[in-house]
Amino acid sequence: MTDSSPGGPGPSERLAQARRALEAAEHEASEDRAREDEASEDEIRVGARDRDVPEQARGDTEPDPHDVARQIALRQLTMAPRSRKQLEDKLRQRGCEDDVARVVLDRLTEVGLVDDEAYARMLVRNRQETRGLAPRALAQELRRKGVADQIIEDTLADVDPDEDADRARALVEKRLRTMRGLDRQVQTRRLAGFLARKGYDSSLTFRVIREALDGLPEHQRD
Repeated sequence: MTDSSPGGPGPSERLAQARRALEAAEHEASEDRAREDEASEDEIRVGARDRDVPEQARGDTEPDPHDVARQIALRQLTMAPRSRKQLEDKLRQRGCEDDVARVVLDRLTEVGLVDDEAYARMLVRNRQETRGLAPRALAQELRRKGVADQIIEDTLADVDPDEDADRARALVEKRLRTMRGLDRQVQTRRLAGFLARKGYDSSLTFRVIREALDGLPEHQRD
């Protein structure tokens, strides 16, 4: 009696075919696992090697230095007005090359975002209104900000002497409120030092102080 019949393979042949199919499937699966293991080992080796390579060298492109400088400058300008010298110092502090900074700041100057003349006018108005500064103190602050002497001179030429005197009078009047009852010489000395620190010249200082003290009841003659 044979394992086969006219209608198809017999039980023994079918079992053999199943064994061969199973062995082939197991072999294929074994090869797939081997390929996966090899790929994993390659990834591990590459990953270990890349840890010693700077991030930009792994394929990322290095940022354009002009774009970096431009972003730094614009960020500074959004926080507060700046002179060109202040921006130059900030870019140098952040590691930007001087040539790159010059190109970027030249472009920002062309479009009006960097304007030392406008900056000087703004600072003068602000310091007059908030601190009562006179031209000498204003000039010193503008120089500290890196503004050119010619721009400083042109800007301060617009200061009205009468308005300057009015600011000095307002400062003296306010400060005198804390000096009532003191000797006139003490008041004069303290007020003179106060106005000098604000940048007022001595002739205006003593004229304004004399006017203010003469107007106080405690210093008026009977």
